Amino acid sequence: MKLGFYTILAAQFLSALADNALLFAAIALLKELHAPSWHTPVLQEAFIFSYIVLAPFVGAFADSMPKGRVMFISNNIKISGCIAMLAGVDPLLAYGLVGLGAAAYSPAKYGILTEYLPPEKLVLANSWMEGLTVLAIVMGSVIGGLLISPAIATPMLQWWDVPFIETGIDTPPELAIAIIVGMYFSASLINLYIPRVALDHLPLSRNPFFLLGEFWHNFKLLWKDPLGQVSLAVTTLFWGTGATLRLIVLSWSAIVLHYDMASGAKLTAWVAIGIAIGAMLAARSVRLEHSVKVLPIGIAMGLMVLIMIPVTSSVLATLLLIIIGAMGGYFVVPMNALLQHRGHLLMGSGSSISVQNFNENLSIFVMLGFYALMVKLDLSIYLIITIFGLMLSGTMGALYKRHRHDQDSGKI
Repeated sequence: MKLGFYTILAAQFLSALADNALLFAAIALLKELHAPSWHTPVLQEAFIFSYIVLAPFVGAFADSMPKGRVMFISNNIKISGCIAMLAGVDPLLAYGLVGLGAAAYSPAKYGILTEYLPPEKLVLANSWMEGLTVLAIVMGSVIGGLLISPAIATPMLQWWDVPFIETGIDTPPELAIAIIVGMYFSASLINLYIPRVALDHLPLSRNPFFLLGEFWHNFKLLWKDPLGQVSLAVTTLFWGTGATLRLIVLSWSAIVLHYDMASGAKLTAWVAIGIAIGAMLAARSVRLEHSVKVLPIGIAMGLMVLIMIPVTSSVLATLLLIIIGAMGGYFVVPMNALLQHRGHLLMGSGSSISVQNFNENLSIFVMLGFYALMVKLDLSIYLIITIFGLMLSGTMGALYKRHRHDQDSGKI
């Protein structure tokens, strides 16, 4: 790999680390302001909302200039959201601004890979990107938790204020957000050193109505392409189920393992570690042209979720979640690489990833809503796991069958 690739990885890692640490700081800030408890899930909704609403526009924005510059601008939008929190703006609005920056950042961070690297390097590059992103999720959660803990924050606050200068940083959440601003700033500096590559899919217009029409055209184009369709469906399903699985694990660990929320949250981190392991295995053994062959792993992953039902040991639970995560990482990384490659050929990397983000985040909304409905109906956690596992396995099986039919009919 070229040096520029590692520059891209460093920038992405720091930005993702700050994203995940900021979530905990923002939640702590809400509690400090005595906000209603329902504001916490709304906080995450505010972040994701930008991905859905801005999907028609961020792809064109990412394709309109060098990707490193897009990432630089996006990180500075995130910094603006953090500063808004520190200035007293409602955390929901300020965190939504951070989400706007994240929505603009996403097409660029993946799009630069397809522009900078040859197709045969994309699976390896994606495994690195996904592995480091998972590491950032785990470390960001730990760092965010440490920064808002009184044991860490109180001594730091004692020397934070400069003599004769009022910084306004007086509480652990504010201190955490201020440190996170430094992470985003470091990522922005690295963005300036990302290699520039030729722009090959410049948007034809900046008119919002044109971009809406172009997004709809790209949406249909990617869903009608046989390889684009299967890869987009798989990645959409994966991220929707991933967000839901995190909540299922929290409820399951509380009922079966008698874990509190903090211990349950740590348990979910093992899934992320498993994804990183699966991503590395995929990089070593799966080539881009053979990406679709990993679909049976997704079918098996759904069935593996069902094994959660009889497990009552914390050790077995940890091993099971690592295996589930590894299976997910093994099949989603090649699918992600295939989707990027098809999107780059059909419409431009930024535009294709904006379509991907729209579908994935819409999937998160729908599947979390379905999970909320099951909880509202007071279904047992065992029945929820059964429904979830069979739905995942069945959907993956249908996608695999559809792909085999396309192959047999000569569409691929």
